[in-house]
Order: sequence, then C-alpha cells, then structure tokens
Amino acid sequence: MRNSWIIAMRELKERIGSRSFILMALFGPIIVLTMTYLLFVLGGKEQQNWKVLIVDPANVMEHKIMANEDPNVKYAFATNYIEIEDFAQNPDYVDYDAMVEINEKILSNKSSFLFYREKPSFNMSVSIRYHVERRLEEVLAEEFTKLSANEFRKIKQPLNLGFRNVYDPTDSSSDLGGWVGMFFGGVIFVFIFLFGMTILRSVSREKSNRIVEVLMATVHPRTLMLGKIVGIGLSALLQFSIWLILIGAGLYFFRESIFIDMYDASNVAAGQASDYNQFVELVFERIQFSSMLTYFMLFFIVGYFFYGAFFAALGAVTGSESDGQQFLLPLIAILIFAMYAGYFVLNNPDSSLSTFYQYLPFTAPVVVMVKLAMGYAPGEGYQLFVSLLILLLSAIGVLIIAGRLYKNGLLQFGHSVRLKTIISWLKMK
Repeated sequence: MRNSWIIAMRELKERIGSRSFILMALFGPIIVLTMTYLLFVLGGKEQQNWKVLIVDPANVMEHKIMANEDPNVKYAFATNYIEIEDFAQNPDYVDYDAMVEINEKILSNKSSFLFYREKPSFNMSVSIRYHVERRLEEVLAEEFTKLSANEFRKIKQPLNLGFRNVYDPTDSSSDLGGWVGMFFGGVIFVFIFLFGMTILRSVSREKSNRIVEVLMATVHPRTLMLGKIVGIGLSALLQFSIWLILIGAGLYFFRESIFIDMYDASNVAAGQASDYNQFVELVFERIQFSSMLTYFMLFFIVGYFFYGAFFAALGAVTGSESDGQQFLLPLIAILIFAMYAGYFVLNNPDSSLSTFYQYLPFTAPVVVMVKLAMGYAPGEGYQLFVSLLILLLSAIGVLIIAGRLYKNGLLQFGHSVRLKTIISWLKMK
C-alpha cells in the first residue's frame, strides 16, 4: 500500500505541473460561467399578463392581496374549494391562468401551491410569490403579534410556494430538476473520460518506452496500476475542487454585482427588474448544492475507479496504438449510452427500465444524479444506497480483473489483441 501511495504522489505531481492541467483549471470555469451568463441574459424577454384565482375557503386573506396594483397580474378570490381537475376543465375558470390554494394551515407551515396552465416566466413567479407572501405577513402580524407588518417582515419565515402544471399536478413531467441531475451526471462522465484517457495514455507511454520493465522490477503490477489510478484520480478531484471554487465565486459575483435585482421581489413586483429566464431558477433555487455535491463526489469517486480500471486494462493489453484506438471505441460508446440512459430516466422516471439503469454500474452515476435531482418518492431513498453499493462492488470486481490483465499484458509488445488472448491472460495467475 505504501508503494501505491508513492506512485500515486508521483502521478499527482506530474499531472498538476502540466500545462494542460493549469489551462483546464482556469479556462474550464471561465467557459462555464460565460455560458451561464449568456443563459441568464438571453431568452428571458417574455412578458406575461396573468389572471390568478386565489382559492381561499377559510377567508384567510380577506379578499385582499396588495395595496399597490401590479399591472401584469390580476387577482380574483373564490371562497369555495375548487378541485384541480375542475379548474383545469371547467369553462367557468378558462380565463384564469393560474390558481393559488390558500387554507388555514398556510399560517403555520408557510407552504402553498400554484397550479398554472402555462409555465410562468421567472419574473411572474417571483411577483406572485411576493404578492401572496406580503399579504400573509400582514395577516400573521395582525393576528399573532403586536408587531407592525414591517417589523414582522424582519423575522418572518419565507413562503414556500410550489409551482405545478394544472394538467400534471404531480409534476411527473417536469424536467427542470432532472436537467440539474443531467448536468451533474454529465460532469461526472466528462471528468471520467478525460482522466480515464490520461490513464490510458500514461500506461501506453510507459509500456512503449519500456519504463514498466524497471517499475515492475521493484513493485507488483497491481500496486503500480492502483497507484496510477489513485494518483490521476486525485488530480481529477483537485481539478474539480478548483472548478467548484471558481464557479461558486463567479455565481456569487453574478448574484451580488451583475444581476443585483434578480431576487429583489419588490423590484419585480414594481416592474423595475430586468427580465430573466427559467435558467435563473434552475441555478439559484432548484439545485440543492449540499446534497447534490455530496452524492456527486461519492458516485464520481466510485464511478472513476470502475471506469478507470477499464482504461488501465486497455492500456496494458494493447500491443500497438491502433489496437488502443480500436478497443477505445466500445468504451466511448458505453459512456455515450450512459448519458442516453440519464435522458431516458429524465423523461420516464417511473419505468422499470429506469430502475434497471439506476442499478446498472455503467449507467448508475448519471441516472442516480437525475433521480436525486427529481426527488425520490417517500420510501424509495434506499435505492440510492443500493445503487452505490452495487457500483462499489462492481468497481472492486473490475479492479481485480483489470489487475490480472495489467500483470499479464503489460510486458507484452508488438502483438495483436484478440478476445482469445485476453481470455487466456485472465486465466493466468
């Protein structure tokens, strides 16, 4: 184990000192932030004028919403309970763009739902949330405290207003959160491919210049392979950490300096804020960074070892550069298929095939990220840990197999790799 760590440190120092590592560490976040900036400022110029029906059987809001009228939103009140299906299909409500449910529990749990016919723009969603929340603050301050509404707002709990399609109230077809998972899963596979290729090139280079003959005279082949995978993996983690810090700082700068009115609801309500699109909500509201990053790191590390073993074995068994390219194509195809599996799950989250993809080691990292972003149903959270366990056991198994190919193929030169040859090397001790 000590020898593996020494080799890992050698690989790490070699990677972080390379020009490609430095350029990728700096320009990668710049490219991501530039794309984010463009997505923030483009495509959000739509102007909506809505009629909103507030269903308030308990008369919590007393048929009031706000003192200053918003020219883009017209409100009406209903004191009878209206079923979602009735609102969606009844001709009496066809003129309303959305329905907000208000009941007596909202005063304690500060939670409600808005059911829309057409997805609201970012500004429209902020405006409605602001209007309802301001009125509830007035009600709460008057009924339960001796504070003024302005004083109460300083200690208030924000309103959790969920947005649902009236024709799909369970939000089963909403893929906004799923695209967050696709992004994280895509990052996992981009890093796995880039640093997997680094493993392949490093093994092939050391094999072609016969350095492995010297190394294998002092260390066991499996020790050499594990050290190489760990060292390059550490450089990948360092690379990602730099990305995380720079992108996080960039997004914070965006929010505090450039898009300063983005979440100032009073500006939005007054029509003084700039127009932004739904990508703003995707980045700043829908991503649960703490949980997503935690599981991202777990599935990235285990997935890297799983795929890294394939790249290491491929570099060891090839007899020429052309052989490596020939056998690399199926591995790239598997990575592309994994991304397709994530997209399939995004559109079919409850299908049996989606469950299969979640447990399949080749597709698990991206599929789990998608399902995690979309949210596991109550009682199904265990699937995440089962998937991680299967991936971990699979990674261990692949590392064992790759270690045997690494041992028996690393000192072979000038041969044509055939399936029969690989099978024979697997049988050798």
